[in-house]
Amino acid sequence: MQIRVQLNENSYDVVINSGVLKQAGNELDLKRKVLIVTDGGVPAAYAATVASFCDTAVTVTVDEGEGSKSIKVWEKLLGKMLEEQFTRSDAVVAVGGGVVGDLAGFAASAYMRGIDFYNIPTTLLSQVDSSVGGKTAVNFGGVKNIIGAFYQPKKVLIDPAVLQTLDPRQKAAGMAEVIKMALCFDEALFAFIENAAPYEDIESVIAKSIAIKAAVVEKDEKEAGLRRVLNFGHTIGHGIEAQGGLYHGECVALGMLPMCAPAVRERLEKVLEKYHLPLSCEADRAAVARAAVHDKKRAGESIHLVQVNRIGTYELVTMKIDDFLKEYFA
Repeated sequence: MQIRVQLNENSYDVVINSGVLKQAGNELDLKRKVLIVTDGGVPAAYAATVASFCDTAVTVTVDEGEGSKSIKVWEKLLGKMLEEQFTRSDAVVAVGGGVVGDLAGFAASAYMRGIDFYNIPTTLLSQVDSSVGGKTAVNFGGVKNIIGAFYQPKKVLIDPAVLQTLDPRQKAAGMAEVIKMALCFDEALFAFIENAAPYEDIESVIAKSIAIKAAVVEKDEKEAGLRRVLNFGHTIGHGIEAQGGLYHGECVALGMLPMCAPAVRERLEKVLEKYHLPLSCEADRAAVARAAVHDKKRAGESIHLVQVNRIGTYELVTMKIDDFLKEYFA
C-alpha cells in the first residue's frame, strides 16, 4: 500500500507493507554515503539491514529515550557527518521511533542546509504520527520540541512486521495517536477501535491514520491553522510528559480526556482502558500547568486548544492563559 503526501516540490510517498524493511534497497536511493541513526532500544538487525544496501554506511546508535532529543546529541550527528566528509549528495536514514526520526530529520535539515532524509519508523506511535508531516526537532530548556524545522522526508517506509518486537506498553502508547485522529476526524475508525479485538487489522489502521494526517498536512504544511487539530491532547499531555515517567502516547491519552465533552469522554475512557492506557497520573498539577502554558500552541497571552464535542469532529478554541489555567488547573 502506498499513500502520496502531496506537497508540491516536497511531495513524497509513504509505503506501508509488511516486510518492506527488507526491500529498503529497492525503495530508497542508498547507493551513496548514508548516515543511519537508530537507538539502543531498536533491534540492531533493522539498521544492519538498511546498511547492507548502502555504498557506505555510517551507523550512529543514540541512547534510547527522550533524553537523546538534545542539542548535544544533534551536534554529535552533525559532527559525525562532517568527520566522514558527507556532501550534499549524501543522505540520512532514521531507523527507530519518534525520537530518532525527529533527531535525524533535524540533523539532515541543517547539514549543508539540507540533505536527503528517509524515515523508517519502528514504533506504532512513529508509524502513525511523527513519521509523516516533516516536523523535526530537539528539546531545549525543559521544553519539548522547541527548536526544530519543518523538513519533509524523501520517502517513508512503514513495516508493520517490526511491531512484533515492540514492547506492549510502547504499542499501546502508539494507539493513543490513532485514537486521537479517529476522535477528531473519523467516527467509523473510532468505532472499529472501540469494538474490534486489540490490534486487529493493524496495517489498515495504520494506513487510515496516515491518510488522515496526510490530508491535514497537505492543507497546512507548517501548522498555520488546520494542522493544529493534530495537537489534540498534546498541550496538557506535553505538560505531563515534561514531568517524566510516562511515554508520549500515555501523556496524550491523559491530555485528551479533559478536552472531550462528557459523552465523548465516557466512550474514550473505555477505549483507553481497553488498550491499557492511563486515565490518571501522579504528576504535580502546578508543574504540568507551567509546562503547558509554554507549549508551542501559545500565542502571546492566549493558547490554542482542540476540543471534541462529538466523535469525528473537532473545535479549535483560543483561550486566554488565565482562563485556561482556571478551567483546567484550578
